[in-house]
Amino acid sequence: MSRQIGIPTGVVTALASAAFVLSWSSGFLGAKLGTGQAPVPTLLLWRFVVVAAVLGAALGLARLLRPARHRRRAGRPVTGAAAAPHLARPRATTHHVVVGLLSQVGYVLPVYGAIGLGVSTGATSLVDAVQPVLVATLVGPLLGQRVRRLQWAGLATASVGVAFLVAADLRVTAAPPWAYALPAAAVASLVSATFVERRRPAALPAVPMLALHAAVAAIALLVIALATGTVVPPADAGFWGSTVFLALVPSLAAYGLYWTLLRRVDVTTLNALLFLVVPTTTLAGAGLFGEALSPATGVGLALSGLGVAAVIRGEARGAARAARGGDDDGPHRP
Repeated sequence: MSRQIGIPTGVVTALASAAFVLSWSSGFLGAKLGTGQAPVPTLLLWRFVVVAAVLGAALGLARLLRPARHRRRAGRPVTGAAAAPHLARPRATTHHVVVGLLSQVGYVLPVYGAIGLGVSTGATSLVDAVQPVLVATLVGPLLGQRVRRLQWAGLATASVGVAFLVAADLRVTAAPPWAYALPAAAVASLVSATFVERRRPAALPAVPMLALHAAVAAIALLVIALATGTVVPPADAGFWGSTVFLALVPSLAAYGLYWTLLRRVDVTTLNALLFLVVPTTTLAGAGLFGEALSPATGVGLALSGLGVAAVIRGEARGAARAARGGDDDGPHRP
């Protein structure tokens, strides 16, 4: 009887999930710091320039080491497409250009814009967390998922929770009401990227994939920064500290973990992890930036949590029924 050697897959997934929640939360907090130091296009442009440079260096080093490793194993050099197989996948590259635009520029730019306009980090993260569940369920048939009554009830409850928190936030911030639509637009873009990835998977290794996403984002943001006259970064050390932090943690760590978990868990479970970002960000925002907490804030968080839990419970029931041989109305990967 064989014994498994190493860390069990479930433990790895749990650790990756915890790291994902922490690193994703840091993006909202870092955005609050960064948008106070430079315009949003400037901050994001140089953030992705740093990300692209780090990943580009990693890819270059890997290409230098790979032929030497193959020579030691096979006694001959490896060149061309065999030395870098991901470069021989033009279809995968084109696919991930679209995914990169949606998941990086389409998501991050509206989130930073909302926070720069005064929307609290907690409110931004809540809309960010609840909207994927809503969108994923409304278009569930695209993922082969049947929507159940419990899930509809959960969505309604979570939506009321969002309304409570946004109403509480509007009372204490100077953000215009329309700014609260920006996080929803950001999430719609991220969920679109998720659907593109899941409906037509075009696998790339993690580092080349993230490097491509960062390069696409940097080019798009350069165009935006040139159009708005915000290319030149401040010389302030605080700006560069924030930029490097945002490049290493929310970009490299959070997005890497997002796509890693997307291949390990279903979309609804990943959306539930996004909701765990909400209390983390809300409490940190109150402690670091003095963002207000009120009874309405607590009600909004509680209702949204109950709603998301109901959506997850509805999916779990369907999966259990399918496992018993009943009607397979649970989610599956197309």
